[in-house]
Amino acid sequence: MLAYTNCFTDTVFFILNLLAMRLLYTLLIYLFSPVILFFLYRPKKGKPGFGSRWKEHLGFEPLPTHRNPVWIHAVSVGETLAITPFIQAFKKQNPEIPIILTTTTRTGADQAQKLGDLIEHRYAPLDYPGALRRFFARIQPRMLIIMETELWPNLFNQCHKREIPVVIMNARLSERSCQRYQHVRSFFAAMSQAIQLLLCQHQDDAARFIRLGVSPENIQVTGSVKFDIHLNQDQIEQGSKDRKLLKGRPVWIAASTHKGEDELILQAHRKILAIYPDALLILVPRHPERFTAVRELCAAEKFTLSRRSDAVMPLPETQIFLGDSMGEMAYYFQMADIAFMGGSFVAIGGHNLLEPAALAKPTLIGPHFFNFTDITNQLVDKRACFIVENYEALASRVIELLKNSELQHDMGMAGFDVVTANQGALAKSLKAIESLLEH
Repeated sequence: MLAYTNCFTDTVFFILNLLAMRLLYTLLIYLFSPVILFFLYRPKKGKPGFGSRWKEHLGFEPLPTHRNPVWIHAVSVGETLAITPFIQAFKKQNPEIPIILTTTTRTGADQAQKLGDLIEHRYAPLDYPGALRRFFARIQPRMLIIMETELWPNLFNQCHKREIPVVIMNARLSERSCQRYQHVRSFFAAMSQAIQLLLCQHQDDAARFIRLGVSPENIQVTGSVKFDIHLNQDQIEQGSKDRKLLKGRPVWIAASTHKGEDELILQAHRKILAIYPDALLILVPRHPERFTAVRELCAAEKFTLSRRSDAVMPLPETQIFLGDSMGEMAYYFQMADIAFMGGSFVAIGGHNLLEPAALAKPTLIGPHFFNFTDITNQLVDKRACFIVENYEALASRVIELLKNSELQHDMGMAGFDVVTANQGALAKSLKAIESLLEH
């Protein structure tokens, strides 16, 4: 009897603890909602706004064209690009099942619109209980598929209450994040009750989720769908044509750069120009609101510059080609001989190297690549990528590669081999989700 009483008491305290933690979490997000909304909606030069659709973040969604869609969530541009091949494959196999694709950002929404009739786009509700209730009442999804590890307690609680299965695709969990979640392990375990399928990138990710209480029966290791890269063939063809118009000039690209990096990249380019006076740098800022600031920086540093938005090719005297357009990275990479990935000279964590690798371009990255450690390490181990610690090292590596076409070729082909060897996650993920839909 005493054992039964102790068990009952422990269960009660466990439930009360979870309720208290969820209540505290909800109070905190309401308390900080002015800050959250400020960063989401604050106007920036060159940053497109949400217009009248801002209300969708609070759950005031237009009714969908079709009932009971599969709901797919991708936060921004990168996640939307990564999930696109899956959406195309899923619709090919299930043309009768509608898809609602949500993003949080406007740039993600712009990318989603390129999918046309394959999806209906909505902005995702923020993790407020009222916003979520309104969203579910209007959309009535049959399943939620989240691209990468977006874990929202109130969202998962609402899905669990409504018996809506949750699938996490391309899931990853670093050891550092795992240790942080250990402090609220019971809360994490309760939140994960809604997860019917956790499709992990690697066995290490799966092991960490199991340590946090996710049932091994709900976990599969499928690899990263980012290796199943979808390259825009029209952009590649255009990039090849425009590359020929440059008549053999050495070209390198600094892609997805962030504030604080452009100055360093310009210093590297100045060193490269000292050896190769006809070298061309394709400079592509990560965020469109920075296009103007980067253009002004280049002008202040006395570089001759042309812009993609001018719709003219760089002149022979042009030193920098500013990629001030969205969704054309395949075009820019195809024009270049060597690719440097931004977000890595500052503590952003780097960006995905797979697109230039899939195009057989030798790649370079700065020391801060913690968001893509596994992919970067695979490329480094195969000598498809070099890590450069500063702008001097960047300039030296670019010059070294421009002098050695054989090294360029070997690095490019090594990167291409890494991409092709890791492909197949898309088919595995699709098969697992199809099986879940059938139940």
